[in-house]
Formats: sequence, C-alpha cells, structure tokens
Amino acid sequence: MELLQELQVHQIELEMQNDALRETQLALEESRDRYVDLYEFAPVGYLTLSREAKIVEINLTGATLLGEERKKLLERRFSSFVLPRDQDRWHRHFAHALQHDGRQTCELKLLHSDRGAFDAGLDCLHTKTSDGRSTLRVSLSNITARKQAEAELRIAAIAFESQEGIIVTDPDGVIVRVNRAFTVLTGYPAEEAIGNTPELFSAGRHDKAFHQKRAQILKESGYWQGERWIRTRNGKIFAAWQTMTAVTAARGSVTHYVGTFSDITPNKEVEAAVRRLAYYDALTRLPNRRLLHDRISHALAGSYRSHQYGAILFLDLDNFKNLNDSHGHEAGDLLLVETARRLQANVREGDTVARLGGDEFVVVLEGLSIDAREAAVQARMVAEKIREALARPCNLAGREVRCTTSFGVALFHGHDERAEALLKHADLAMYKAKSAGRNTLRFFDPAMQIALDERGALEADLRLAVERGQLELHFQAQFDSTRRVIGAEALLRWRHPERGMVPPAEFIPLAEATGLIVPVGHWALTTACTQMAAWSRAPATRALRIAVNVSTMQFRQPEFVAQVTEALALAAVEPARLKIELTEGVVIEDLADTIARMRALKARGIGFSMDDFGTGFSSLSNLKRLPLDEVKIDQAFVRDLASDSTDAAIVQTIVTMGQILGLNVIAEGVETEAQLQRLIEFGCAAYQGTLFAAPLPAAAFEDLVRQTQGSR
Repeated sequence: MELLQELQVHQIELEMQNDALRETQLALEESRDRYVDLYEFAPVGYLTLSREAKIVEINLTGATLLGEERKKLLERRFSSFVLPRDQDRWHRHFAHALQHDGRQTCELKLLHSDRGAFDAGLDCLHTKTSDGRSTLRVSLSNITARKQAEAELRIAAIAFESQEGIIVTDPDGVIVRVNRAFTVLTGYPAEEAIGNTPELFSAGRHDKAFHQKRAQILKESGYWQGERWIRTRNGKIFAAWQTMTAVTAARGSVTHYVGTFSDITPNKEVEAAVRRLAYYDALTRLPNRRLLHDRISHALAGSYRSHQYGAILFLDLDNFKNLNDSHGHEAGDLLLVETARRLQANVREGDTVARLGGDEFVVVLEGLSIDAREAAVQARMVAEKIREALARPCNLAGREVRCTTSFGVALFHGHDERAEALLKHADLAMYKAKSAGRNTLRFFDPAMQIALDERGALEADLRLAVERGQLELHFQAQFDSTRRVIGAEALLRWRHPERGMVPPAEFIPLAEATGLIVPVGHWALTTACTQMAAWSRAPATRALRIAVNVSTMQFRQPEFVAQVTEALALAAVEPARLKIELTEGVVIEDLADTIARMRALKARGIGFSMDDFGTGFSSLSNLKRLPLDEVKIDQAFVRDLASDSTDAAIVQTIVTMGQILGLNVIAEGVETEAQLQRLIEFGCAAYQGTLFAAPLPAAAFEDLVRQTQGSR
C-alpha cells in the first residue's frame, strides 16, 4: 500500500516536471518568434556579407530596400546594387571595414530594382564566424529624405544670404530676422530692425487702399508681389520690387511671413522704354494698334457723353510695295516717317494718328457734329485735306517721290460700337476706294453690310454651337526627341451642320470679339478635363498632359480660378495633368493680377505654358516673375529656321534662356526634318507640328499614341 502511494506521488512529480518543461519550451518558442520578428521586420535592413562581399544573410527589410526576393539575393555581390559612380568608394570602404574592428559608416547611392536609386546609410561591423572566417555585419537604412532635407537646408541658407533683401516676420508683422542684403539696401542693422514692423522703412507714398488690397491678396492667395517705395535709414527713397509669402503650419495657420525686395530704381528708364515699345510704333513713334484700341474706346465714351459723332479714317498708301521694290526699304521707311509727320500736321491736337503696320495708318476724329450728315461732311473735308497733303512730292534722300492714298471712313456715335468693328468697317471702305481706282475716299456704305450680315449669322450660330453639341476638341500630339508622345494641345473645332467644318481662323476671332470666347473656352476646359479622365483609364494615355489655350477675356473672369478647380474636381483628374497656355498679351495686360491668378492655380498643381513666345512684348524682368513651366517657340520663328540665320539665332536664344530659367521649351509648327534637326542642335527637347501629326479627334489621337508606343 505504501509502495502504491509512492508510485502515485512519483507519477504526479513527473507530470509536473513535464508541464514545466512544456511551459519552458513554449516560452523559448515565443522568445524565438519575437526575435525573428524583431530581426525580420526591423526598421533597418540587416545583412551579412562574406569576405568576397557576397550576401550570405539578409532580413526582409533589407530585401525590401533592395527590391528583390530574399532567395534571389543570397550569394549575390552587394556591389551589384551600388551605382557606378560610388563603386570605388564602396570597395575602399569594404576593404577598410574588414581590416579594422569597430563600427564603420558609409553613405552610398544604391539601386532598387523597381524604383530607381536611393540614398543609403551603411553601418558595418567586422566579425568572425566560429571557424575563423571574416564577415561583415551591415545595417542598411534609406536616408533619401534626410539627404533631401539637408540639401534644402543648404539651399535655404544660401538663398537667405542672396543679393535680395529678406525679412521674416511673425503673423502680427513683427520682424524676427533679416539678412545682410537687407542691411545693405536699407541701412538698418539687424538688431535695430528685429522687433519692429516693416513700417520702419516705409516711405509713406502708398495710400490706405494699396495696403488693404495688398493684405487681401496675401490673405487669399498667401502671396503678393509688386512695386513699393522704401525709405533707407539715412532718408533716401528708392523703388523696390517686393514679394511677400505666407508660411503655414500643417493645419493651415500662418506662422510667419517672408518678404524679399530688390532695388529696381535703375530699371525705371528701361521700363519706360519698354512701355514705349509696347504702345508706340518704333519707326514712326505713332501709337500702335494696342494704344489705338484704347484711344478709340476713349473716343466712344466721349461721343456718348457729348452726343457728337466721331470718325475713323483708315488710309493705305497706293502702290507702296512698288516703291519699296524700286527704291529700297530704306526709302520706304523714310516715306512712312514723312507720312506720319504730315498726318500729325493736318489734324487737330486732340485727334489720334496711329500706324497699324506696313503702310496702313488710322486717324481718329472726335467732336464732329451731332448730325450724321454734317459729321460725314466734316470727316470728308479732313480726309481730303490729308489726301492732298500726302500727294505732294516728297524728297527721300535726294529723290523726289510722289505717293497717293486711299481712304475708308466709318462714323461712330455713342459707346455701343466696338473698336475692332469700327476698324473693320473703315478697312472695308478703304478697299472699296482701292477698287474705285485708288487716290480716293469711300464711306462705309450699307452695301458692305452683306458681308457683315454673314458675320452676324455666323455669330448667331456660334451662340448655339455649345448647346447643340457642334463643338469638338481635336488634339495635336507633342513629342520628345525620341518621338514619344508626351502630351497634346487641345484645339477647338466647329462642325456646323450646313457650313461643314468652320475654320478656327473664322470663328475664334469672332468669339473673342463678341465675348462668346468665355462660354466656348469654359466648354473647351471642361471637355479637356473629361477627356483626361477617360485617358487615365488606359495605360497608353494615362500619363499624358493636355494643354488648353485660354483667352484674355476668359482668364480675366473673376471666377476663372474657381472654374478651373471645379472642372478638375468634377472630372476627378490630377491637376498636374492640365497645362494652361497663355499668350504674352494675356500675361502683361495686368501683371500683378496675372501672377496672383497663376500662383493660385499653381498651388493646386496646374502647369502654365507661354504660347507664341517671342511675338509679344514681355520682358525678361517680367518673365522671371511668372510661375511658368514652359515656353512655346512661335511657329513664325520655326518656319524659316533652317534657312534664316536671324530666326535661328532667335530660336537658339529662346532655348538657352529657357534652360537658364529652368523652363521647358517646346517648338510648335515643326513641318520638316530640317527644322527638327536644327531644333535638336539647339537643345530644344519637345516639339509639335505636322511633321509628326496633324490635330486629330480623340479616337484617332489614341491610335497614334498606341502606334508610337508599339514602334518603340
């Protein structure tokens, strides 16, 4: 009995020992699992390299950093992941680490199999195996973000000590930091400026409205720039170009404002000269078409107030081309200058004389009779007086030249007319005078209304074109130097049920003249966004960007920024895939407003291209202020690129300028291989034109993209 009890006790003790053993085993397994998890999923990669620098062991994090399956990495040389430029550094580091104990660090550019190169930090430790073989234990980290942050800090430090004055204020406008250039420009040392507000150096030349508008723009867009007068510590006042940028925290609250400014006083005379070039004809010093439109608008407003008629005289020198051909362009220029002088001598002081271009001049007469017939008689008398003055012999560098003139006259009354329509009427009348034998005068006759009626019918049809679904977008492909399609320009087309395909040259100017360009342009924008959304679902087209042309009138609409944002949101398209094309005329019309609108859209990721670059009046000082991504070389310069040295020089200059300013440059109107080769020689990397493809409907464009991809 006692023996049985002893056996039972012994049995219980054995079971307790087995339970303890199992618990110990489970604890060991859990500890091992924790170790494996810690090793495999550590925040850094761990790997072991043999003396031959082959990978003999690596954790999952390390395999992920290198972008390969772990089994494919074993026995692979680590140097195969090192970029060529860092190979020598790696071999030197590896040899040094094997010869020394202790931690050795190194930074390299490594290659991920799918995502390209990244900056890597290596911590290496020399160890030996149980049989005495040397190995290298390596911990591997992706330090790309850190390197970028360091680079940005270096750039920021250099930028802060630039030649422009810089101030940093808190949200209340109190200065917390200035750079050395600030002290040089204003004379105020840092210790005197810090703790004050920018009123310290205010010249007092700006009114309350200026400061209110500036504050409003800064609040709405987070950015303002413009001219401002600054008073230095010794009382000197100078003109400065100033920018103010809001610095925001993660939740959007403003933490600081950063302002930069530079002295632009020396540029004032240059800007005045640029203005003269923008608004006056370089040869005759008469107002050009731009200023003429402004003068006509003022004349229309004056006619409305006084109830008096005015008149547009459109005159053209007869047989001017023959004189140019027989006597030379120098003689022709002298005749144009003399014509301008005689015109100004035979009109009243308040009347306007302008040169449209070539041998075409316009005279705007104001303050005629309130009776239409009397006003017509007065206009005829002035025109005849001018015609007789211009018909007198002219001495051009020792040569006596006679030249007659043909006149067209259009009366205006009130402000219901448009400047462009009045010029068109007078132009039509002038051609009637040419047809009648030249050296005569014709009024805009009701018989000419037939052509205008046709224009009116076209305008009425255009008003219905959007709602009737007659408008289309065609797409002209844009290519890189490998002839790969990188994007497209959306071009408006009108398929009329009776007229057929109406040429853009007919209906787009009509749309601009009548204001229809605003709804038509909005349709083009929303349709382009919808097309981008459709293309985003196809691999061949999902990365393409679409450039959309925007007119001056559409761009100046108060709701334009909101409309663009809404169109992208409704189509669920990435803003970076939209590129807005603006002409130089749009940009310089109101530079401050233009920049504010562009920056508001740029902040949303939308790109900007300047169309027809080189044909307008934008200066380099304006260009560098604009948040542009791209400039387009106008086809007028590309057309004779291969044969005209002047055009070649202009194109090369534009390409070089774009590279210096960090802008993409694309050439439009490329039609021949010779043009393409010259563009490639000049470093232009993007092109569009009929050499590659004509504008195509969406389906045909998609076929083109697939064909170009398939041929690569």
